[in-house]
Amino acid sequence: MGELVLVRHGQTEWSRQRRHTGRTDLPLTEEGRRQAGAVRPLLAGRRFELVLTSPLRRAAETAELAGLFGAVPQPDLMEWDYGAYEGITTAEIRRERPGWDLWTDGVPTGPPEHPGEAVGQVGARAERALTELAPALEYGDVALVAHSHFLRVLTARWLGLPASAGALFRLDTGSVSTLGTERERRVMTSWNRSEPRTEGNGHPLSRDDGRGTEAKSR
Repeated sequence: MGELVLVRHGQTEWSRQRRHTGRTDLPLTEEGRRQAGAVRPLLAGRRFELVLTSPLRRAAETAELAGLFGAVPQPDLMEWDYGAYEGITTAEIRRERPGWDLWTDGVPTGPPEHPGEAVGQVGARAERALTELAPALEYGDVALVAHSHFLRVLTARWLGLPASAGALFRLDTGSVSTLGTERERRVMTSWNRSEPRTEGNGHPLSRDDGRGTEAKSR
């Protein structure tokens, strides 16, 4: 069985400002494009059976800049729908709701384009995505290019934890994480990496052979 490689998209203007960015389709900033390009050496040397990306442009652009060619858009990988809190920071929300926490308190319904989701609904989408990619994962690595809160929920479900346990897994822009197995148990194998590092034995975790990384065709 392969590893599940999670890539959070690079910085956008709203992520820089810490505004909740769910379905608003923003491009990467220049820093975000730099971050996406810096992902490339972390992935080089891998050959993916399948590459899936959120259809939102910040994820699709990150996949391209990271050298993940042949990515297939998957609507289930879109970010949490923040409802009425779309575009608002946590600090602003807490002026009206002191102590508010996304993971436990949720979001109110917004306009038609942002109806909002409960954490369990995000978890259900993550489970559908995991079911869809499972056959490819039997043959090798699978890459997902998506968003912070969604990938944190997906990680929780991979580990058999409730979707709300995604609160425990901080995930920065332009980062790479991996999920795998140990003796048939699902585990986290690396988390929130943003630059090449080596294992304790000195062997590189990734190798840059100068080529892009693309999904295999079967």
